Amino acid sequence: MEQLIDFLRRLHDNNDREWFDAHRAEWLHVKGEFAAFTEQLIAGIAAFDPTVRGLRAQDCTYRIARDTRFSPDKSPYKTYVGAYIAPKGKKSGFAGYYFHVEPCADSLVWCNMLSAGAVCIEPVVLRSIREEILDNGPEIEAAIKHAKGFRLCSHNKLKRVPTGFPSDSPYAEMLKLKDFYLEKPITEEFLLAPDLVERTLEEFRRTQPFLAIVNRAIQFAYDEMS
Repeated sequence: MEQLIDFLRRLHDNNDREWFDAHRAEWLHVKGEFAAFTEQLIAGIAAFDPTVRGLRAQDCTYRIARDTRFSPDKSPYKTYVGAYIAPKGKKSGFAGYYFHVEPCADSLVWCNMLSAGAVCIEPVVLRSIREEILDNGPEIEAAIKHAKGFRLCSHNKLKRVPTGFPSDSPYAEMLKLKDFYLEKPITEEFLLAPDLVERTLEEFRRTQPFLAIVNRAIQFAYDEMS
């Protein structure tokens, strides 16, 4: 990870096509190393969550180029990399395990981190997750508690409980959420540890019960739509 972190730091300070083209060979090298790391994560996660078995690194990783068409920020490249390991891959809509490396975070939200859950959720799917919260709130709370060291992210939420759900529910704050995932910031020391794969798998293993519940709700929504 050391070479990847160093590359991302320099890309952050030189985010233009000329610099990137001059360092493309270096990017291809660290990209390959991150792909190999992702393959190890997939295999390790599949040992306790078989729903991700058979995925490849390309099913879980993203292009470095940014889509700037609708963004005021015209920087051509992302200054982070991530691996999203979810049933059927990153575009499936299912909740997954996310590994994020961003050594030069410019926001208070993102940094080097691990997370588990779902974001950018379709309305029908989000409604199913909220119904799951109402029906099985204690089970979800227990799963969150089981994921020691993680917290339920509350950055993206409604001001009020959504229409059709009881505002006096003991799970009212969860019902307001528009994304539904657990997060845990990690240090650069964590990333540079020789046993990074093992440490990451140990962390993700604790989030598996939470992910199983979320994906149960997502699968129910997909079944209803089919």
